[in-house]
Amino acid sequence: QVQFVESGGGLVQPGGSLRLSCAVSGSIFRFYAMGWYRQAPGKQRELVARITSGDNTNYADSVKGRFTISRDNAKNTVYLQMNSLKPEDTALYYCNAVASTMQAYWGQGTQVTVSS
Repeated sequence: QVQFVESGGGLVQPGGSLRLSCAVSGSIFRFYAMGWYRQAPGKQRELVARITSGDNTNYADSVKGRFTISRDNAKNTVYLQMNSLKPEDTALYYCNAVASTMQAYWGQGTQVTVSS
């Protein structure tokens, strides 16, 4: 059983910043990759950013240059720093972990709303 504690979501004005955190029960070393996905109303869930156990990262084109994913292995936590936020970034953001077996685990989600 994998448990996630996601935090950091909220309401922010366009151009503002937020940092999402995802604390995972147990060591995150056991996961092949961890990432953040998002789902806006009426849209499919999409990958935002991902980081592998070897610290390789990839991002959705829409967030490149604005978002940064990182991990703190000592705290078993993955972060998503989001800068220059836009209204179209509004969504429910989910933390994701993928085991070496390709089994995927999901957090409950944290809401991000970008609005003036």
